[in-house]
Amino acid sequence: MSADSRAVEYHEDEKQDIYSKFVRAMWNKYDRFRNRRSVSNVVLHAKRELLAAGYAPDDKEEGPNKWIQENILELLDVFSKQGHSGFSASYCIHAFATLAKFEPLTPLTDADDEWNEVADGVKQNNRCNHVFKQPDRFNGQAYDIEGIIFKSPDGSCFTSSDSFVPITFPYYPKKEYRDVPE
Repeated sequence: MSADSRAVEYHEDEKQDIYSKFVRAMWNKYDRFRNRRSVSNVVLHAKRELLAAGYAPDDKEEGPNKWIQENILELLDVFSKQGHSGFSASYCIHAFATLAKFEPLTPLTDADDEWNEVADGVKQNNRCNHVFKQPDRFNGQAYDIEGIIFKSPDGSCFTSSDSFVPITFPYYPKKEYRDVPE
């Protein structure tokens, strides 16, 4: 190998090393830019709203109020670091809220693999835990035990056996709210 070719080879290695350093430096700048704010606007907003709702910002007492506040802020912190746009944020919030409530993202189909037998002859839908079917109710037709939600004048809500409504597939869970007198 000639001295000229060794110089060219060395020069190519040096260019590759410079390029790698450049890429690493740019990534570090991007990472610092992306994480430049220690607390996002959505977390700051949540803290203000939690304070307005009566939550103590630095509650020292262990208990549900402290845990709820910490959990909400942790979820919002993760969400804010994901870098959603207006469109993807709305989609993500909707999908998360639906899944967190154990609700399906798409209509139930009545496929055999959607059902688990939970008692003798009683099947519960594994995609939507408030949908059941059993031979002695609604002639074996599937039903939603949260089909009707009753609402008291004070705003509290409840269900009863009168909440059960027969359903047909494909079915996307829906709730009907009915006011009840005092």
